[in-house]
Amino acid sequence: MNCLFRSFDLRLKNTFTISRESYDTQTNMIVRLEWNGYYGLGECTTNPFYKVTVPYLAGKLSEIKSFLSAYIFSHPEKLHKDLMTFMPNDPFVLCAVDIAAWDLYAKMQGKPLYQVWGLEWKNIPLTNFTIGIDSIEEMVKKMKEMPWPLYKIKLGTTRDIEIVKALRKHTDAVFRIDANCAWSAEQTIEYSQALKNLGVEFIEQPVKGYDFKEAAIAKNGSALPIIADESCQVEADVLKCVGHFDGINIKLVKCGGLTPALRMIEEARIHNLKVMVGCMTESSVGISAIAHLLPLLDYVDMDGALLLKEDIATGIHIENGICLQPEIPGTSASLLNPL
Repeated sequence: MNCLFRSFDLRLKNTFTISRESYDTQTNMIVRLEWNGYYGLGECTTNPFYKVTVPYLAGKLSEIKSFLSAYIFSHPEKLHKDLMTFMPNDPFVLCAVDIAAWDLYAKMQGKPLYQVWGLEWKNIPLTNFTIGIDSIEEMVKKMKEMPWPLYKIKLGTTRDIEIVKALRKHTDAVFRIDANCAWSAEQTIEYSQALKNLGVEFIEQPVKGYDFKEAAIAKNGSALPIIADESCQVEADVLKCVGHFDGINIKLVKCGGLTPALRMIEEARIHNLKVMVGCMTESSVGISAIAHLLPLLDYVDMDGALLLKEDIATGIHIENGICLQPEIPGTSASLLNPL
């Protein structure tokens, strides 16, 4: 099995700011797996918060390339399991390889990936479009530039309710709020009723990740559902979120790809948790992979490629929040300039 990889600097349309950081460019790694005349594409992001850099990814992928040179590919789940035996703490790397493996496998079956999983394209949730933290004037401007039925609003400032009130004057769209760990439980409870009155659907990760005591206080006192993000990164976290959150937001790069994401969705359903899948500013390679999970989800945040000034790939199409049904084998992703 052959493995190729290359990093890309993806320029954003606008500076993107959340409660802990701002950036204008997102650097990602694209992986291509080749087997018996077929190929698959995968992607992961770099991320300073999680200490994931290009040199780190390149080093790990070089190890995987050596491992794969003599590997007999049969199924993505087996490949993921085999890679986990010597690379158990590298979910970003595993994510890129796992997505590529599923894309490859579905192409070998001659089917779109969701069909390989036995899913039907129905009850598909809308994707939100994210408005990063900025001046109120700029946030309004960004919203007007992208008319959308559903927005995720990044918060974590000293004027959070003021921001939502100002944005509400300009749209009837549904709002979701993501505080990225910036609030206390008391703030969450205090803000929740006002946010509910302003047409907010839920609050994502208001308290610090893994502070489950604060999370439980927030959940029990909030007028809105609370969705875990930083508190639910890997499979073992799903059970920890039961009783502390109303739902979970799965990020493929954090959990290690589609293979563990499918298990996390199943586990969440057993415990009556709502399920969302989010993105980390991937190109259409990573976003197209997320799309095939849509029949299993309550909510989705797959606007990463929409935030880019220039995409490096083609893939699934999103129109006014609606993801159109993928019809070609694999994930439907294709690089504009092949590796």
